[in-house]
Amino acid sequence: MKSQDIRSKFLKFFEDKKHAIVPSAPMVLKDDPTLMFVNSGMAPFKEYFLGNAEPKSNRIADSQKCLRVSGKHNDLEEVGYDTYHHTLFEMLGNWSFGDYFKKEAIAWAWELLTEVYKIDKDILYVTVFEGDEEDGTPLDTEAYDIWKQYIAEDRILKGNKKDNFWEMGDQGPCGPCSEIHVDIRSAEEKAKVSGKELVNMDHPQVVEIWNLVFMQYNRKANGSLENLPNKHIDTGMGFERLCMVLQNVQSNYDTDVFTPIIREIETIADKDYGKNEKIDVAIRVISDHVRAVAFSIADGQLPSNTGAGYVIRRILRRAIRYGFTFLDQKEPFIYRLVDVLIKKMGEAFPELKEQRQLIENVIKEEEASFLRTLDQGLLLLDRIITHSNTKEISGNKVFELKDTYGFPEDLTDLILRENGFTYNHEEFDKKLKEQQERGKQASQLKSDDWTIVLEDDEQEFIGYDVTEANVKLTKYRKVTSKKDGEMYQLVFNLTPFYAEGGGQVGDKGYLEDASGDVVYIVDTKKENNVIIHFAKSLPKNVQGTFKATVDAKQRYRTECNHTATHLLHQALREILGTHVEQKGSAVHSKYLRFDFSHFSKLTVDELRDVENFVNARIEGKLPLQEQRNIPMQQAIDEGAMALFGEKYGDTVRTIKFGKSIELCGGTHVKNTADIWHFKIVSEGAVAAGIRRIEAITNDAVKDFYFENNRAYFEMKDLLNNAKEPVKALQNLQEENTNLKKQIEQLLKDKAKNLKGELKNELTEVNGITFLAKQVDLDAAGIKDLCFELGSQYDNLFLLFGAENDGKALLSCYISKELVAEKSLNAGQIVRELGKHIQGGGGGQPFFATAGGKNPSGIKDALEAVKSYIA
Repeated sequence: MKSQDIRSKFLKFFEDKKHAIVPSAPMVLKDDPTLMFVNSGMAPFKEYFLGNAEPKSNRIADSQKCLRVSGKHNDLEEVGYDTYHHTLFEMLGNWSFGDYFKKEAIAWAWELLTEVYKIDKDILYVTVFEGDEEDGTPLDTEAYDIWKQYIAEDRILKGNKKDNFWEMGDQGPCGPCSEIHVDIRSAEEKAKVSGKELVNMDHPQVVEIWNLVFMQYNRKANGSLENLPNKHIDTGMGFERLCMVLQNVQSNYDTDVFTPIIREIETIADKDYGKNEKIDVAIRVISDHVRAVAFSIADGQLPSNTGAGYVIRRILRRAIRYGFTFLDQKEPFIYRLVDVLIKKMGEAFPELKEQRQLIENVIKEEEASFLRTLDQGLLLLDRIITHSNTKEISGNKVFELKDTYGFPEDLTDLILRENGFTYNHEEFDKKLKEQQERGKQASQLKSDDWTIVLEDDEQEFIGYDVTEANVKLTKYRKVTSKKDGEMYQLVFNLTPFYAEGGGQVGDKGYLEDASGDVVYIVDTKKENNVIIHFAKSLPKNVQGTFKATVDAKQRYRTECNHTATHLLHQALREILGTHVEQKGSAVHSKYLRFDFSHFSKLTVDELRDVENFVNARIEGKLPLQEQRNIPMQQAIDEGAMALFGEKYGDTVRTIKFGKSIELCGGTHVKNTADIWHFKIVSEGAVAAGIRRIEAITNDAVKDFYFENNRAYFEMKDLLNNAKEPVKALQNLQEENTNLKKQIEQLLKDKAKNLKGELKNELTEVNGITFLAKQVDLDAAGIKDLCFELGSQYDNLFLLFGAENDGKALLSCYISKELVAEKSLNAGQIVRELGKHIQGGGGGQPFFATAGGKNPSGIKDALEAVKSYIA
């Protein structure tokens, strides 16, 4: 059975069971601070389980793309070495929100597997939760009794909390679960060891394929459990593992999900899969990782140096280094696999087709960049090996290669072993652990349980219409983090505060009670569909009524910038072409940032045209035309632009200014005239095929022109109020260039004369021609002097000191024959001597320099250098 048919049969089965079939949500999460990526099928539905939103149906089924490469669920380092873990995987799932429960979930799972997919009942095992004395949760007898109707009791296994109790996090909805495992070993292997002994033992042919979670408890901050008012079903079946079973192969990578990609890698690399374990691992890593990276880019997450972008870059670089090391791929090649991937998965996930060009360009550029990094790292590593006095390299140096230069430690280890070296693993692990601990402490967040003040399930946002309102607190909790210290999260029955989203920053403002006491709101965010207000303190009377006031000036400036991003988007598509698509934005009160797809730097004329286009719409005084809660399809039919990677509901809000119409939940000015003026302040590349414009509007433009005007008159004053200040500056530049040339010539003449004097001061010590002296030259002059003397004398050792602008300089020159014969190293010597001038430096073995802040130490350095040749 082909993988496409397997997916279709699953969705059709649950459609017949009255489930609404929904498309996969974007993999990159934007409104859940607890997760970077969707890491399970239930993640897009958290708000329903938490009771913060109503689902379109109480029964839903889908195939959700998931990524497990960070946090608690991290399979990255296992990928490639076994045959059933992946970074990106599809999770087939069916969901019940307060509708059916264990009886139906178990019955339908068994029906689908054994009657629709025709899996032999004799190769299946199931597990149920055995209970936990610490929690006080009992054996899941209900699930056990239901399973007895379908499968022999000796195939129903009792599992521990780790395997058979599912939790959303440290707090929140949770419950026992039943896993369904399949044993696809040969009859001979089964005769030797029973499958029940291998369940949950990481055996590659005895694997879990489906997990049925029975969500019936709520975990509180103190660890205790309470019953949920409504019971839910959350199931997840690994699509790739199911394909392995139904296609009768022994590895996920032998299914038609992966084989086309593997064949393409074999062709490109001229390597055969299945003949060499190291090559096989590399091919599995690459075939898995290209899927994760391609889907992430399609969902709007580009590789970068921070957050989710860093995770994607790390996955791609892992693939590149496996290709580099084991497949001899020294040129970009992974981007060439995208075409095969799209042919295989483009029908089920059309975003891959639509973003093909971007995906290929980004991957190709990232490959080229990291291959340059690998080349640089190889040179640095070669230098470390060449100058090492022992066969064990410092773990600190290996960590520096990884942390500073991005050179992976496993590649370092491989190269060192090939050259008969090793490195201090304890030192490296210590450094790595310290770095991880710093990151963990910075991001650690401790939160109390919510304290309910007012029972109110409906929270209303009224900020599109007002910036002030009387509100009541419905719940609050205290959260503590190393970054922000102690904060309070407040939820109101209604709020005028806009929560961060769609690139727009969250509102700030204050609460005022009846007595005049004020609590400042420092930020507003949305978590699982709930608007949360952050405050440094808690109102004195939490049950009172408060006047909630948004910082109107900041909101207004932000609205100007947000509306300007819409006009900018329209301008770019009009001037550069319809290939331009928004790839990210940040809308603050002081500026706006807009990322978009385009493959070349904008010319001066293009930038001017974009500015003029936006400002023409500002001068045109276009009114805001807003539609709230209209059907998604109606909005698209009316021309609204939807962005890739955004999660939209069945109903949406459209914002229209003239011919610019977009789906948007942000706040905007009532008329484009409010923006006053639009000014681009920078344009540049942020990734392959992605450009970034930063711009300002309104007050920020006024400040910009005021500062430029002030700087102009200050410059003119310095030029004695010249009538043509630009021409006066050009004359000054020409004069300065001529003077520099004269000074350079004078310095050269000075160095030439000095060279003649210094020849008489050279002395011979132990067969070395030696001189240590303080001179009155700059760094360039000293270097010229060293190499001129070096061209005339063999076995030369020079140390010159100089004071320039109150700072000390040391320059050391050693003839190459001395470097080789006597193991002298100018870099090491100057680094040690630099301590005398309270500085440091380095360089090559034959020439190096050091700078410091203590010129009085030059004398001591010149004296100390004698010890190296004594």
